[in-house]
Amino acid sequence: MPSLSLQGISKSFPGVRALHNVNLSLYPGQVTALIGENGAGKSTLVKILTGIYQPDEGSITLDGEPVALTSAQSAFALGITAIHQETVLFDDLSVAENIYLGHAPRGRLGLIDWKAMNQSASATLAKIHVSHIKPATRLGDLSIANKHLVAVARAMSIDARVVIMDEPTAALSAKEIGEVYDLVTLLKSQGKAILFISHKFDEIYKVADRYTVFRDGELVGEGVLANTSQNDMVKLMVGRSVDRVFPKRKSEKGDVVLKVQDLSHPTEFDGLNFELRAGEILGFYGLVGAGRTEAMKALFGLTKPSRGSVTVNNELIAPKSAADAILAGLVYVPEERGNQGIAAGLPIFMNVSLPSLKQTSKNNVLRLSEEMKLARHYTERLDLRAASLSQDVATLSGGNQQKVVIAKWLARQPKVIILDEPTKGIDIGSKAAVHEFMAELVAAGMAVIMVSSELPEILGMSDRVIVMRDGLIAETFENKNLGAEQLVRAAAGIAA
Repeated sequence: MPSLSLQGISKSFPGVRALHNVNLSLYPGQVTALIGENGAGKSTLVKILTGIYQPDEGSITLDGEPVALTSAQSAFALGITAIHQETVLFDDLSVAENIYLGHAPRGRLGLIDWKAMNQSASATLAKIHVSHIKPATRLGDLSIANKHLVAVARAMSIDARVVIMDEPTAALSAKEIGEVYDLVTLLKSQGKAILFISHKFDEIYKVADRYTVFRDGELVGEGVLANTSQNDMVKLMVGRSVDRVFPKRKSEKGDVVLKVQDLSHPTEFDGLNFELRAGEILGFYGLVGAGRTEAMKALFGLTKPSRGSVTVNNELIAPKSAADAILAGLVYVPEERGNQGIAAGLPIFMNVSLPSLKQTSKNNVLRLSEEMKLARHYTERLDLRAASLSQDVATLSGGNQQKVVIAKWLARQPKVIILDEPTKGIDIGSKAAVHEFMAELVAAGMAVIMVSSELPEILGMSDRVIVMRDGLIAETFENKNLGAEQLVRAAAGIAA
């Protein structure tokens, strides 16, 4: 019998039907992969399971008994817990406070028992093999990867019956991904029912036993994973065959657009030197903590380097702020789109037009029609899936939010665009659209820096590849007969 069963679940929002008559069963000691394009309804279903949304129709049973998940607290109390792609924790609280927020151990007078909480947090962290994270550490002082592991520890801090893993490996290194796989094996052995959401097919086939496929808010397939090929899964997911080969393009390199000399930071990176030409994609590869994202933030003026120079179109710039970089023609699509990329609460069209207000204004008065026109032009090119451009950007799926962030910077018509993990958390169909669009950009003469942890993406899209290790440029490769093993060896410091 399933641990958790959803029958006939439907959910609609103004102007959009997110889910229609879907079913889902999660079995004890098994992993069920939930697969679908961005906008297929996966995030809505997770929010229903965690009590954030209530369904318009349908029923939910837990161990055969009907339940009503009326709030996040009620779902948590019933043993349903989630590990999200974007960490939803609090930087100003300690690791222990984040793990036990809402269910901290208390003493006789009802006050928090801090000693017991820290001890329990240590035990929970040890259980998932991350004892290097200390309970008293302020969460904001941790790396993205370690914050993600704290989110895992929070999910493990209760005796969960159902564990939802929403892109759990997106921000983790190869070693940490292995630890997540070990955690999945442990949870299965304990009889937990696991819902695993991922766009990585190799990952799905490694950990999952069953699959459920959503498309456009409807259930289109389910079954035992071992009986279904990847090609069949892709066809179910997108409703068509998808050419997974990266777009063919001719590399027509122009003049040097960006020149970076001796760029250094006191703690993150040192002595970075490289050039970027018009019509070129320069890939940045490295393990978690190599300093790639930190270097991109310095180029964009979000952090201050200790020394070095940045030249755009032969003009020396010293970006003290993002505004300086934008005016110079350099823009940045960040890895953390939820915190740094979108303006939640504003509609899609305002997010796209926000950096281009002079373009959509006349006599210092914003023109709604021009904002809409600008947003429509770039979101259509990126195949954005939304009910309308007036929809709150925060209600979009993660992949569609990423498309909005890319669209808003392309509207600036920059000379250089930095794409930090541009397809992180994006489904296979949307990845193809982003890759095609990148090919169009460089064909039109734009210069692109692409930071990616995905080897196929680095090898499939880059003209040259810079590999960083421990804050330094370890190697620079021309992408001619370049193999994944060379990149991994350079990133890990392993001699050939």
